[in-house]
Amino acid sequence: MPELPEVETVRRSLLQLLPQKKITAVEVFKPQIIAAGGADLAQLVGREFVDFGRRGKYLLFGFGGDERLVVHLRMTGKLLYHAEALPREKHDHVRFAFADGSELVYNDIRAFGRFWLTDEQGLTEVSGLNSLGMEPLDEEFSAEYWRSRVAKRPRAMVKAALLDQHIVAGLGNIYADEVLFAAGVHPERPIGSLTAEEDSKLAAAMQQILANAIANRGTTFRDYVDGNNEKGGYQNFLQVFQKKGQPCPNCGCTIERIKVAGRSSFFCPVCQHPPKSHE
Repeated sequence: MPELPEVETVRRSLLQLLPQKKITAVEVFKPQIIAAGGADLAQLVGREFVDFGRRGKYLLFGFGGDERLVVHLRMTGKLLYHAEALPREKHDHVRFAFADGSELVYNDIRAFGRFWLTDEQGLTEVSGLNSLGMEPLDEEFSAEYWRSRVAKRPRAMVKAALLDQHIVAGLGNIYADEVLFAAGVHPERPIGSLTAEEDSKLAAAMQQILANAIANRGTTFRDYVDGNNEKGGYQNFLQVFQKKGQPCPNCGCTIERIKVAGRSSFFCPVCQHPPKSHE
């Protein structure tokens, strides 16, 4: 958390807020936020945010030149725009001041997030960015692509594969559980046991659920907000995630929780048949 829909919502909110704002100062209060080898953010003084990109869970900002600012929010990171400068909060770690008196602040309770300031060529050196798989919302994404990426891992559990950013970029624990429920696939199913029909259902579910989550501005349980400090609304549409003990919206059976790939996984034991070894 945040996952692709949340990061995309942050990107869209900042796209509306930051263009034509000249940076007059950059303050870094926690230097470890800047990834090893990253350039000094003070180099951005005098520049303006021009490009607002995203790849998977990474935000990529451009300034009309060769500089590229990459931001990964990790677990609790927030990029918050303020129309006027506010007193520094405890977990504010980076601050961009603008000529009109507004500011952009990076706030992160856990301080796991990272910033990289590099150039176009240096993007290949950003940890994790250059090895991302295709996103479900890419035009070329398909069930065939999904199958080609997982074909060599027949024994891997499907939930683990969905979380692997090298296979599919952008999915995290929330949307992986929702995708599996929509496709009727148990999170512990081995990749090799999936049928062609199930692969197609998984691919379609990835696309549909991410699109719906973006349309509802992401999921907020606790920390996530967009650049305007506004919460998402997709938590109101979740079917199984964090709903242990509640009735399945399809069949009424009680939703269960297990650990898969080190993560809590929520599923319906009736709608999502377990692997044979669990039956």
